[in-house]
Amino acid sequence: MDKIKRNERLGAMTRILTDTPNRIHTLSEFCELFGSAKSTISEDIDLISASFARFDLGKIETVAGAAGGVRYRAMPSPARVARVLGELAQRLSEPGRMLPGGFLYTSDVTAESVTAQAMGEILAAQYYDRQPHFVLTMETKGIPIALMTARMLDVPLVIARRDSRAYEGSAVKINYIAGGGIGNEHIETMALARRAVSPGQRALIIDDFMKGGGTLQGMVDILRELQAEVVVVGVMIATAEPRTKRVEGARSLLVLEGFDAATGRARVRPSENCL
Repeated sequence: MDKIKRNERLGAMTRILTDTPNRIHTLSEFCELFGSAKSTISEDIDLISASFARFDLGKIETVAGAAGGVRYRAMPSPARVARVLGELAQRLSEPGRMLPGGFLYTSDVTAESVTAQAMGEILAAQYYDRQPHFVLTMETKGIPIALMTARMLDVPLVIARRDSRAYEGSAVKINYIAGGGIGNEHIETMALARRAVSPGQRALIIDDFMKGGGTLQGMVDILRELQAEVVVVGVMIATAEPRTKRVEGARSLLVLEGFDAATGRARVRPSENCL
């Protein structure tokens, strides 16, 4: 094989690392791939790391130990987080997004792969230390955000459904209280395949919208039935009211403070939790 030039190694290593976020690659793996010495690969990694740090592209980490190596983590700086969430809050505050029942139209935003990935990077960066085994979401508009968060963490995405599916095998099914508050409550059903979760696993719950927190609490309850642990709950946007949610400890990227009925504008701001 022809000798591989440094610029070729740098380009290939960068692509490999960013395509597999949070996954550890050993130095031996790169040595074998490029036919280079470990010292050479280490120098290449230092160059990539410095470039990523300079341009706020994430972080290259060296993991010590027998099973160690190097990995890429999408860890946006506070300035980048503030910029992304500020722009998102501005978009969601545009006229015409007010929906009946105190809801906000967000489907166009969550369906954008670039926007969903940016939110996934911000969410994942907050929870690397929790080391979840999987990300759980409901079969709604939160799937793109949850999928991108799972990708950044390099863990599977598990989806709770409104009802069980025959092709998923046996499932746990629960009833939970949904609705935004007193007088607007109703009972809904949630199902989760038993094969999707193992007892003792740690779960990160991600959803797109939280008003009263009933659906999120339902996901917490169904995981408890499967003897799994919920390490944290994260959402794209939470309403300021009601202040007391059914699920405790949930963190949001954005806060919906209310609507201006005259203009149809929502009042959305970044959450202090993420800045």
